[in-house]
Amino acid sequence: MAGSPPACRWKAPRRDRRARHSPWAGWCIAAAATAGVILRPFAWPEWVWAVTGAALLTVLGLLSPAEALEGIGRGTDVYLFLTGMMLLAKLARLEGLFDWLAAHAARHARGSATRLFALVYAVGTLVTVFLSNDATAVVLTPAVAAVARAARARDPLPYLLVCAFTANAASFVLPISDPANLVIYGRAMPSLLEWLPRYALPSALAIGATFLVLRWTQWAKLREPVSSDIAVPMLSAGGRLAALGIAGAAAALLAASASGAPLGLPTFLAGLATTGLVLLRSRCGLREVAGGVSWGVLPLVAGLFVLVEALEKTGVTHLLAGLLQEAVRHSAGLAAWGAGILLALGCNLANNLPAGLVAGRVVKLAQVPETVRAAVLIGVDLGPNLSVTGSLATILWLVALRREGLAVGAWSFLRLGAAVMPPALLLALAGVLAFD
Repeated sequence: MAGSPPACRWKAPRRDRRARHSPWAGWCIAAAATAGVILRPFAWPEWVWAVTGAALLTVLGLLSPAEALEGIGRGTDVYLFLTGMMLLAKLARLEGLFDWLAAHAARHARGSATRLFALVYAVGTLVTVFLSNDATAVVLTPAVAAVARAARARDPLPYLLVCAFTANAASFVLPISDPANLVIYGRAMPSLLEWLPRYALPSALAIGATFLVLRWTQWAKLREPVSSDIAVPMLSAGGRLAALGIAGAAAALLAASASGAPLGLPTFLAGLATTGLVLLRSRCGLREVAGGVSWGVLPLVAGLFVLVEALEKTGVTHLLAGLLQEAVRHSAGLAAWGAGILLALGCNLANNLPAGLVAGRVVKLAQVPETVRAAVLIGVDLGPNLSVTGSLATILWLVALRREGLAVGAWSFLRLGAAVMPPALLLALAGVLAFD
C-alpha cells in the first residue's frame, strides 16, 4: 500500500557466545588442565598444561581475550615476586653462597644426622617465615642439596623433604610467609599486631607437629652418621653480595607487609639490583644467570590465573559463597572446621594458588566471621603438605629437585603427606578456634 511503512523484520537479540556453552565445559577444561599439571603426561612441563587449558578456554569462546588478559594481569605481583626470588637463588648458587653455608651447617651437625635434620628444619622455618614459602622452595632447596653432599649423607631425601614441608607448615606465621595469605585477605589484611595473636598458636602447633611426624617417618634413614670433617670454602665477593641481596629482599618484604604494599615489586627490584651488582664483580655473564632460571614457572602461574578467571565467570564463587553463608548461619565453629578441611583437601586437587584465589573471593562475598576466614587460610596454606601438587611452593621444589638430578614420586610423597599433614591441620584449626 502506498504511503504505508515498510514491514518490520524481527531480529533475535544478540546473545553472548558463551551463553551457548554449559558451565560444565569450563569446569571440565579447568579440571583437565589441572590434572595435566599434577600428572605431567608425556613428562611435559607443568606450564604446558596450564597454558593449553587457558588457550582452549579462549579459543572455544568460554573466555574472551580481554577476560583472559585480565586474569593474567591479576598475577602480576606473583610474577615479579617469583622472578626476583629465582634470580637471587641462581646468583647464590653460581657464586658459591650455598656451598659456603652448606659447609658451615655440616660442621655444626658434628656428625649427627638427626642434628643436621633439626638444623635444616629450623633454617627452613625461618626462611619461610621471613622470605615466603616459595623462597624456601627456590632458594633453600639447592642449598640443602649442597649440605647433603658436603656432609656425605647416604640419602639426601630426608633433608630435602624438610624444604617441601616447612614451606607449607610455617606459611601463616606472618602475612608475607605465603602469597596466598595476601590473596585471601586482599585489602582487608590485618596489621601485624592483629595477625600475630591470632596465628601464633596455630603456627606453633603446625610447625611442631610437622617436625615430629616427619622426624618419626625418617627415623631409619637418619641413623646413619654424616661427615663433619669438611673444609669451608672462601666466600667470594659475589657470594657476599648475593647474601646481602637475600637479606635486603627479606627486609623489603617485611617493610612492604607492614605498610600493606604489594610484595612483588620490592622482591623483583632486590633481585634485579643484586644481579647487576654481582655481574660487575663476577666472571658470570647475564646469559649464564638467565639461563639457569626456571622461567616456565611464570606461564604456569599465568595459566592458573586464567583458569580461575574462567571459573569466576561460571558463577561458581557465588554458589560457594551462598553455601558458606548457610553453613555459618547454622554454626560458625562447624563452618570453620568444614571449610578448613575441605579446602585443605581441595588444594591437592586444584593447587592452592587457584584454590586460594577462589577462596579469597568466596570469603569476601560471604562476609564470614574472622574465625572462618582464618580456618580457610590455614586450609589453603597447610593442606598442600598432602601431595606434590598441593601448592606452587611444592611444584617449585620439584623443579629444584630435578635441577639437582633428583626426583620424588607422587605416590611416595602422598603416602608421607598422609601421615604428616592431617595432625598438623587439625591442631592448627583447633588453635585458631581457641583464639575466639
